[in-house]
Amino acid sequence: MTLKRTVEFLYEAGMLKKTPRTGYQFLGSGSESVAEHSFRAAILGYVLAGMETGADIDKTIRMCLFHDLPEARTGDHNYVNKKYVTVNEKKALQDQTKDLPFGDDIMALTDEFNAATTLEAKLAKDADQLDLILELKGHQDTGNPNAKEWLVYALKRLCTESGKALGREIMASKSDGWWFDKNTEWWVNGSE
Repeated sequence: MTLKRTVEFLYEAGMLKKTPRTGYQFLGSGSESVAEHSFRAAILGYVLAGMETGADIDKTIRMCLFHDLPEARTGDHNYVNKKYVTVNEKKALQDQTKDLPFGDDIMALTDEFNAATTLEAKLAKDADQLDLILELKGHQDTGNPNAKEWLVYALKRLCTESGKALGREIMASKSDGWWFDKNTEWWVNGSE
């Protein structure tokens, strides 16, 4: 194994920054790359694993980081696409990780994520959905009526109690609540 193969892998991982998530064309608003999605999913994985006694935080984060890696080769396929197109993500991932010293680890993490039987995989699956839920809630808050319908289904996909609790809190919150504090005079006179 040469460093050249690792560098090729890193360039390929960078393709996720240029790979759009395709569901937004049906939602009618928004856009993001697969890399943007994976970044917040990893943060969500960290948060969720920290909420669960006995969860391996590192493993959960790594699953979140790599769960969509095959999309650098296959593209992102939304629920409509998946009705008509069969993607061989396993083959794509095998080709991506071939001859890498850490390739077996990525394959194992992705297999575990897809099987969704371990606590860490369930948390990573929830992190994947919670990123979508956060996006959809933001679109709903800014007036996209389609987001409300999509949220119903995304919330039903959550499988851990921590994921469900976080989902409920997201729905009870405003997407601009982290910065738009209406209980201050700042918005009137520029000071508190």
